[in-house]
Parts: sequence; C-alpha cells; structure tokens
Amino acid sequence: MKKRSKPAPRKTRLDAQRNRERILEVAKDAFTRRGAEASLDDIAKEAGVGPGTLYRHFPTRDALIEAVYHTEVAKLAAAQRELSAKLPPVEALRAWMLLFVDYIAAKHIIAPALNTLVGGPSKLYESSRSQIQGAIDTLVKRAIESGDVRKDLVPFDLLRALIGVSNVATAPEWKQSAKRLVDILITGSRPAN
Repeated sequence: MKKRSKPAPRKTRLDAQRNRERILEVAKDAFTRRGAEASLDDIAKEAGVGPGTLYRHFPTRDALIEAVYHTEVAKLAAAQRELSAKLPPVEALRAWMLLFVDYIAAKHIIAPALNTLVGGPSKLYESSRSQIQGAIDTLVKRAIESGDVRKDLVPFDLLRALIGVSNVATAPEWKQSAKRLVDILITGSRPAN
C-alpha cells in the first residue's frame, strides 16, 4: 500500500503577504491612537482591503493584536542580524539598543490593547523574551570577542537598565533619557585599560 504524502504547504501569494503587512501596519497605528477597541472595519478600510480579507488573516481582534506585537518583536530580532552584518560589533550593539528603546516605547503605547487579550499579555511577553534575549546575547558576545566591551558584561544587565528607565515612561522625556543611557551603558561597558 502506497503512503499518501501531504501536499506541500501553499506559498502565500505576494499580494496576500502585502495585504497582511499593510493590515498590521495600520492596526498598530490604530491601536496606538484609539486603543484596543479600534474598529476592525476601519482598519481594513485604511489598509485598503475588505473586512473579509482582514478576517481571513486575523479571525479575531486578539489574533490581530497578538500579530502586531509579534511583528514588532520579529523586527527587533531581525535588526540584530542586519546590524551585525553591516556595523562593527560595538556599533551594532549600540544601534540595536537604540531600537530596543523604540520597541519599549511602542510596547508602552500598545500596552492597553495587549492588556485586553484573553488571559492577559504575559504569555505573549514570555514568547518574545527568548527572541530579544537571543539578539542581545549575540550582539554582546560579538562585542566581547572583538575586545570592544568587557569580558564580564552580562547582556541582560543592559536590557534591565533600559527597561528600568522605561518604567518612568510617564515623564515626557523618558525616551531621550533612555537613548542617553544607551551611550552611558556602552561607555561603561568598555574594557578598563
């Protein structure tokens, strides 16, 4: 008896992929401006697609909110690879940390929408933690190997410092302060002569 093989998964059509990306872009902006209750029909309209297209990609509001968050985390993880390919190790680390500050800012803005998820956002945050940790670990390892930073630098300490400053995000200048902190952290991470 001949075994049936599973058909190869269909490749997403280019226009379908563009629609999905556009929906995510518009949704992030809508959730930022109007909160979790932003109209999905308005999001579809602003993205230039019909409601059916939006629901085909994201069957529920929670699915769309989660996809927006996952997309932001994936962009941050991909940035590590891109920056490592084109910048010296310590500059790649600095540039990624500045992007991490932007990620924290976006997370603060979309947090009210994330908090509406059934069961809360903690599972979502947990799933992103390994991607973010992997990115900073790789960048720090590269910078240590190049001799640009101290050998005893703990990657998570850098994140912890940036996350700490973001906890005072109610102050309008917190983001500028966090970006200055990146330079302070990089300077403080240099090997002692």
